[in-house]
Amino acid sequence: MVTRLISANASEVLSMNGKELKQSIKASEGRTILSENVVVHECPDGVTTSEIAAAFGADLILLNALDLLNPIILGLYPGEGTLKTAKVHRDGKIIQDLKKIVGRPIGVNLEPVDINANMLETRLSIPKGRQASQTTLEEAQKLGFNFICLTGNPGTGVTNAQIAKNIEIAKKVFSGLIIAGKMHGSGVNESVVSLKSTESFLDAGADVILVPAVGTVPGLSAKELRPIVELAHQKGALVMSTIGTSQEGSGARYIESIAIENKIIGVDIQHIGDAAWGVQSPIENIYPLSKAIRGERHTIQRMARSINR
Repeated sequence: MVTRLISANASEVLSMNGKELKQSIKASEGRTILSENVVVHECPDGVTTSEIAAAFGADLILLNALDLLNPIILGLYPGEGTLKTAKVHRDGKIIQDLKKIVGRPIGVNLEPVDINANMLETRLSIPKGRQASQTTLEEAQKLGFNFICLTGNPGTGVTNAQIAKNIEIAKKVFSGLIIAGKMHGSGVNESVVSLKSTESFLDAGADVILVPAVGTVPGLSAKELRPIVELAHQKGALVMSTIGTSQEGSGARYIESIAIENKIIGVDIQHIGDAAWGVQSPIENIYPLSKAIRGERHTIQRMARSINR
C-alpha cells in the first residue's frame, strides 16, 4: 500500500512508480493540486518556477515549454537564470536535480501535433523536442519524469485523434503516469472533450483523463462533464480538471468557485495553468484553490513539510 499524496513525504513520493503514484492520488480523494509552469521564464533571483509553485502548495509540478532534446530549466543551476546565461543540459541529470530541490513528482507537456488538423487560427510552430513522438517519449523515460501530459498549447494544432495515437506509443516506452486530453481547442476546429474521445484515450491506455474545468470552456457544463468522469472511473482511470484559459489569473473568488464545482463532479486532480502571468500559476491563487478542496490543515502542512523528510 502507499501513503496518500496529500500526506506523503518527499522521500515517499519520489520513490513511487507510476502505478503507486496513481494509487496515492486516488487515495487523496479529490484533494490533489497540479501546477503547470513555464521553464524558460527568466529567473534573476535564482529560483525555479517549480520551487515557487511547490512552496504555495502544489503536489505535482508540470513543466511547460521544455524542449526534451535541448533541455533548459532557468533558475535550476547557479548563474543560469536567464536565456543568455543558460546552458543546454544533455547529461540526463536535469530532472533528477529538479526533483531534489522541489521534492515533488515532476511531469512534462508533450504535444501531439497533427499536421492535418483543421485549424481555426494560424498554426504556432513548436520545436520537435516539445512535440509528442516516440523519440521524445523515450527521452522522457530516460530523464526520469514521473508523468507526462499529452495535451496542446494554444494554436499548436493538437487533435484528440493524435493524442490517442501517442498514448499507445507512450504505453510501450514510458513507465510513469500518462495524462491525456485537451484544456482548450489548441487552435483546432473540433470538440475539446467528448465521450468518444475519452473512450479512445481509455482504450489506448491513459491513466488520467484531462478535461477542461467547468467554467473554463464555453458551453461545457457539469451535466456534460459528469458522464466523462464516471466513465473514466469505471475504467479505472483518474480525471484531472484544468484551468488553462488564462482564468488562472481571475482571482481567488473565481478559483474557489471552480474548485468546489469540479470537486462535486468528482475529479481527482485539479490543475491550475501558467497563462495568467505567462509563467506559472499565480501564487495567490494556488493557495485558495488548495484551501477550497482540502481545507487549511492540509494546505499548510503541504506548504510547510520539508523536502528532506
